[in-house]
Amino acid sequence: MKGLWLENNQLQLRTDIPTPELAEGEALVRVLCAGICNTDLELIRGYYPYTGIIGHEFVGVVEQGPKHLVNLRVVGEINAVCGHCRFCRSGQPTHCENRTVLGIVNRNGAFADYLCLPIENLHPVPDHIPTEVATFTEPLAAALEIQQQVAVHPKDRVLVVGDGKLGQLVAQTLALTGCNLLVVGRHQDKLANLKARGIKTGLADAVTDRTFDISVECTGNAEGFAIAHRALRPRGTLILKSTYAGNLSLNASALVVDEITLIGSRCGSFSPALDLLASGKVDVKPLIHAHYPLSQGLTAFEHAQTKGVLKVLVEMANS
Repeated sequence: MKGLWLENNQLQLRTDIPTPELAEGEALVRVLCAGICNTDLELIRGYYPYTGIIGHEFVGVVEQGPKHLVNLRVVGEINAVCGHCRFCRSGQPTHCENRTVLGIVNRNGAFADYLCLPIENLHPVPDHIPTEVATFTEPLAAALEIQQQVAVHPKDRVLVVGDGKLGQLVAQTLALTGCNLLVVGRHQDKLANLKARGIKTGLADAVTDRTFDISVECTGNAEGFAIAHRALRPRGTLILKSTYAGNLSLNASALVVDEITLIGSRCGSFSPALDLLASGKVDVKPLIHAHYPLSQGLTAFEHAQTKGVLKVLVEMANS
């Protein structure tokens, strides 16, 4: 089969990759569409020493698996877990000590004709959700995870730093809480997507230091972290949603003096994300900037790294 293969920080299109062989309890999924996210780009830059097919945001059709899933469109949670380690037993499977992670850790990913995942990871996509929209299920679930970790109230002053793909989804989900929300970024055209939904936006100079209860850092760079940190009041909460390819320098003493709560936030539950997409309460279509066939996957990744570009989708059909 064809796939986008990452090795030694170099991405290549290969046509000689064996179709996945299923382990017990897994399903074979024919991939329809997959989205390029910042984690994919950071893997290429060396964020994690991964070799294999990248990609983890996908929609596909089950070709081999249980009868109730065969021929259905599905999305899939990316962590394949052991079920018996201390984290699995305590209800924290995304931190399974023995997990593989689709397109990230020891499991070939979604930029290919086929992938395999445990059956328990798969979620059917409602018929009325378009495939390109359902491709956002995984990052939308990650955005919603914030509200599983931190209670967000209507009276809270909340800052989102970053107007990129993840920042846009985080902002839309937080806006549903009714909180006093401000989103800051560098690109007026991206911020316009949120402004059109009634969300207050601005550039970095719109942030008043030491006034926010919660700030969410979605840029993955030191400048974004600094803005999110200095915006917080004492005993505020700083949530990190982005991975960092390099080392991050920070003033640890300031975190201690102001008693800041620092929270890393990663994967979330798919069911609430699918519900939001089905209801239309979150609109992802304005975030789609381009579609490419898998045969032009390298061009798609070049496009995805272009300044100002949001989501680039890779389609496997007719590729």
